[in-house]
Amino acid sequence: MANPAPVTLIIGDEEFLADRAIRATVAQARGTDPGIEVHELAGGEAEPGDLARVASPSLFGDRSVVLIRSAQELKKEVINEVLAYAADPAEDVHLIVAHDGGAKGKALVDGLKKAGAHVITVAKPTKPGERLDFIRGEFERAGRTITPAAAQALLDAVGSDLRELAAACSQLVFDTPGEKIDEAAVARYYRGRAEVTGFSIADLAIEGKLGKALEQLRWALATGVAPVLIVSALANGLRALAKVGGAPRNLRGGQLASHVGLPPWKIERVRRQLAGWGPEGLSTAMQAVAVADEQVKGAGTDPAYALERAVQVIVASRTGR
Repeated sequence: MANPAPVTLIIGDEEFLADRAIRATVAQARGTDPGIEVHELAGGEAEPGDLARVASPSLFGDRSVVLIRSAQELKKEVINEVLAYAADPAEDVHLIVAHDGGAKGKALVDGLKKAGAHVITVAKPTKPGERLDFIRGEFERAGRTITPAAAQALLDAVGSDLRELAAACSQLVFDTPGEKIDEAAVARYYRGRAEVTGFSIADLAIEGKLGKALEQLRWALATGVAPVLIVSALANGLRALAKVGGAPRNLRGGQLASHVGLPPWKIERVRRQLAGWGPEGLSTAMQAVAVADEQVKGAGTDPAYALERAVQVIVASRTGR
């Protein structure tokens, strides 16, 4: 496997696709050196000198990856350091810069392109046809195919969230034999999905309705909803709380929707759900969901228990509980 480019620029505000591009680039680097170190810098926290520190040549000649997330938040002085580095990158370091594609920090994007960075653009699907293309692409990645009717049925059952769609495609590939996935396979796998969704369970848990959340969870599992989809929905619900709760107070309407990457109707619901939530509770809830995610993906023996425990912790993490 060839090494990744010395500098890779990932542009786009679709979190799932950006994370996938980051993972793929890191995996490419590890393909030639499994022991490679990965150093992360957060755009809003990086200070002058941080890049030089983590990108300094190792005494032992080890290769490393430096990942800068939310690069649009970098200070001007740090942007200058990144551009200076990109003009003469170190041989044993792979720099990955993730930018949301907005106007903020555009000088960094333009400068990295001029310096010859490898550019990966991750575009958010906004139309139904683009989401269907995404579904077909997921099956192609796995060496499988899905019929047009089945792809539409899957989109109708799961919704437009890319993380949930990707998880659904992965689960169908794992559980369904044969090269082609048809509408009947989707219907068998998602019976009951229209009545109970991971999103409805997440909303109930976030709103502190423990009894109803557990009832819906048990019904969902009994009717064939995949645990991985439920844990994904729990994570998405908590991430939405964090995004809206942490957004600048002066943003309204379309500006806020663009900033947090959520449609206006979803923002209004999340704002109502924020009552009773604080930073510590949100952190505790996210940790519980991360544990559940590991459990349902093979680290544990009882996915149902892991999900019930996560729901209980989410409800208990609300302020005053």
